[in-house]
Amino acid sequence: MQVQAQQGDTLDLICWRELGRTGAVTEQAYALNRELAAAGPLLAEGTIVELPDTLPAEAPTIELVQLWD
Repeated sequence: MQVQAQQGDTLDLICWRELGRTGAVTEQAYALNRELAAAGPLLAEGTIVELPDTLPAEAPTIELVQLWD
């Protein structure tokens, strides 16, 4: 999927807005867009960004047990 960067966007922000996740998704997006790492943290408005089609599995959540409930 291709998206266009808006003013003030970072790759993390684009991943969050379009896919609802960051972390491993951002890493995959950097792998698909190797030139973005040299561009700095803020992307130029209008930059085309290729996002991954498949999302990596989320880390399992751990149930928190409190001793004093």
